[in-house]
Amino acid sequence: MTTSVFIEWLKDGDVLLADGATGSNLQANGLPMGVAGETWVLENPDAIVQLHQKFIEAGSDIVLTCTFGGTALRLEQSGLAARMVEINRQAVALARQAVGKATVLVAGSIGPLGHLLKPLGPVEETDAIAAYRAQAQVLDESGVDLLLIETQFDLAEAKAAIRGVRSVSSLPLVCSFSFDRGTRTMMGVRPRQIGEQLPPLGVDVVGINCGRSLGENLESLRELVSVVDIPVWFKPNAGLPRLDGTGKPVYDLTPKAMGESAADWLAAGAKVVGGCCGTSPEHLYQIAAVVKTRK
Repeated sequence: MTTSVFIEWLKDGDVLLADGATGSNLQANGLPMGVAGETWVLENPDAIVQLHQKFIEAGSDIVLTCTFGGTALRLEQSGLAARMVEINRQAVALARQAVGKATVLVAGSIGPLGHLLKPLGPVEETDAIAAYRAQAQVLDESGVDLLLIETQFDLAEAKAAIRGVRSVSSLPLVCSFSFDRGTRTMMGVRPRQIGEQLPPLGVDVVGINCGRSLGENLESLRELVSVVDIPVWFKPNAGLPRLDGTGKPVYDLTPKAMGESAADWLAAGAKVVGGCCGTSPEHLYQIAAVVKTRK
């Protein structure tokens, strides 16, 4: 599968189905709270493969590698920074194992660094660029079909990520923000701002993932679509979580309800849809029932 398939599908007008949540599903399968999913890339790879396979069976056209926290700076929090290359290579291999001969793309997931850039935090811009560059290079060389910078909240960090990725890779690039303050990110960024500022930097697709309620994410989606002429990626949470008696998040939005809401996402102009936190394979199956009828 060539690296241009993703863009070709979008140019053909296809609506694509990305996968669901990684972290919350791994936690449901036994990953301890507070433990990075990348730990299981090394210690429980079968669980990673099985989750990918469940999403593929549910209808995914794209699966994301379990590398959301895969920069060396983020992996420092788990004591795994020295194994950055190994983790990212292994995660791509696990996704490829799950895909097998299916016509499914593998997206290299690249999440935030976990620290703010200066002057608000400890990270120098040059160090941020270098961290993103290093992860993107491993993902690219390991054979992903596209790269996804996701769950961003700060324009400065997102721009550093894009610069780092684009310095080593010409793969299709998605950059997605989390509007976890309703229609703003925690740093006050509006959807309009990412739509206006990111495409000129070499991003092929802009998007929204995670965030808060489906209604607020839909409002953000409409604002973003109104200012861009490139495809938009949309992977909202399965609603807002509540904590159970053990402190674990529980997502009460049913698969059927989330699937029904997908028609609004497509009507608003999203070209790649899926789900973030709380989105199980069952949720994704219901979303697929809507998306696949639009192809």
